[in-house]
Amino acid sequence: MTPDGPLADVYAGTLDCVHCGLCLSSCPTYRETGRETSSPRGRIYLMRGVAEGRIPLGAVEEEAWLCLGCRACETACPSGVRFGSLLEKTRASVPRRGWAGHLEAFALRRVVPHRRRLRLLVGALAAVQRLGLDALGARLLPRLRESQRLLPPIPPRAQRAPLPPRIPAEGARRGCVALLEGCVMPELFGPVNAATARVLTRNGFDVVVPEGQGCCGALQAHAGDASLAAGLAERNLRAFAAARVDAVVVNSAGCGAALREYGDWLGAPGAELAGRVRDVCEFLDEVGLAAPPGRLEARVCYDDPCHLLHGQGVGEAPRRLLAAIPGLELVPHDDAAACCGAAGTYNLTQPEMSRAVLARKLASLAAAAPDVIASGNPGCLMQLRAGALGAGLRARVAHPVELLDEAGVAGRERP
Repeated sequence: MTPDGPLADVYAGTLDCVHCGLCLSSCPTYRETGRETSSPRGRIYLMRGVAEGRIPLGAVEEEAWLCLGCRACETACPSGVRFGSLLEKTRASVPRRGWAGHLEAFALRRVVPHRRRLRLLVGALAAVQRLGLDALGARLLPRLRESQRLLPPIPPRAQRAPLPPRIPAEGARRGCVALLEGCVMPELFGPVNAATARVLTRNGFDVVVPEGQGCCGALQAHAGDASLAAGLAERNLRAFAAARVDAVVVNSAGCGAALREYGDWLGAPGAELAGRVRDVCEFLDEVGLAAPPGRLEARVCYDDPCHLLHGQGVGEAPRRLLAAIPGLELVPHDDAAACCGAAGTYNLTQPEMSRAVLARKLASLAAAAPDVIASGNPGCLMQLRAGALGAGLRARVAHPVELLDEAGVAGRERP
């Protein structure tokens, strides 16, 4: 049949689903609700029904936004259904309503893509934290408590400064890479960007930080704003086009997954850039990490970011790198491959489901009792840190590259 409903552009993709149900156990919302409509195949059935004109568009709205977009179903699917793409196209037809929709639209359109505005906002939040006003507000307005926990301690201004445009390799030069700074990473996780550059240069790579780069467009695409996402991608394409490098290295799983989809967004020019993208752990594992000279005595649980494991297919590389650190004990936990409930702005717009999804992971982490929880995505780092604090876990939360950097620093400080 020829679909003529509002979701006609997703119809062909929904036909790939054979409704086998292998995705059910991997879906966070299905695990919590047990509802067929809250599973990947149930949502696909709704999408197909809308496209065929059998179901009104409003019937898919709630489930389109309840989905975390973690893409675990893609890993489980034997038919290769590209659920993430179907979800983004569906969300474009059913915009988020109410205060959550207005807040998300304002943040993703007016603040996040604009480096100066984002920097001013983060600077204001840093002042609020220094004065203790965030804790005071959380005490006076309990609804703010979760938001206050989610925001990590904002680094000092010096640690939020842009990286130099070129950082030379140490020792024997092995090549040259470009680094995506991102939008949120330099403001909230500047030390992670700096650690990434140090680990790369210690391993013999010049690091180029192209001017003109910015937000990758991932959050906008997940929110159904394909046109804005493509515009941001074009800006990055121009920024990285002139960089003659061996790879474009990314330390944010969500950003890396988005850059690897630039071919779908921008055609052949985007595909060329996408082919050079590597997660920092993936890249270091491919080229052969130089053995960290220092020891790091710690029990570490690695937790897979969804858009690294399911979006990019990278799962073992971070574990191999961490296991190579002398003194570090890599401790498995039962829920490592499941979503933590962060999912971009999801933990703000769907807090109840986000907390339920996170609770499973925290129980698994508590049983493993690590000293450090490691993960490679800013949203995951914030979510896991807030969850660990709320649950009274003693573990600190860190990016894998920070642990690699710490081992390198420790080696240099040895007598």
